[in-house]
Amino acid sequence: MARRDILRQIIADLKVSIGLLTRLPLVRDIDMDRAAHAAWAWPIAGFLPASLAAIALSLALWVGLSAGVASAICLTTLIMATGALHEDGLADSADGFWGGWDPERRLEIMKDSRIGTYGVIALIMSLLARWSLIAILAATGSFWAPLLASAALSRAPMVGLMAAMRPAREGGLSKAVGQPEMGRFWQSLALAIFVALLLCGGSAIIAALAALAAAGLMGWTANRKIGGQTGDVLGGAQQLAEIACLAVFVAYLT
Repeated sequence: MARRDILRQIIADLKVSIGLLTRLPLVRDIDMDRAAHAAWAWPIAGFLPASLAAIALSLALWVGLSAGVASAICLTTLIMATGALHEDGLADSADGFWGGWDPERRLEIMKDSRIGTYGVIALIMSLLARWSLIAILAATGSFWAPLLASAALSRAPMVGLMAAMRPAREGGLSKAVGQPEMGRFWQSLALAIFVALLLCGGSAIIAALAALAAAGLMGWTANRKIGGQTGDVLGGAQQLAEIACLAVFVAYLT
């Protein structure tokens, strides 16, 4: 394959990943037929929201805001850049997993746009955990590398869950994306770890293991509760993996 063709495919995969995982107005039309093939690029797609969040955090600190307020601005920017895609998945998964008595009812609850008690609690705990960890990093002034590394490492496990688990329902975003080959997961994981190593050194390995463990726990729970994965499950897995990564970086880099 010619070098130009390879470059064209890489750019196409990046466009699909950015359009799928962010709400940034950079990609108008998403080629869903290419979505599963492009899954290797999901860690790179995470860089854009994380970079915007890090810029917002830098500016907030520069104008003299406290680490706590600056971290809230950072987190808000991150959520806006992704359209709360992953947060919504976490909330819906919590509601469905713990609010229904059987797989059918759980999937029905997860599809409902309304949020319940379990979803609210999950969101509060997730936001509180990420805010407090980012605030610690902001207070030290060393937050760019951990934010970018966490963005990459937390998105690779989503590819693994899609490759290893069957869709729990016939419709939905996960079904539309398709099931990537396991090789795409290994590519995304290798890419995420490589970048994280460059940014954060040896602690990236521990963060990667923590991210895989957190996402694996989400996948195991989903398999027991609904018999597979959905887009909501993937979003929830990303949130847990990101928290795990930030916690490791706070422990090792501060």
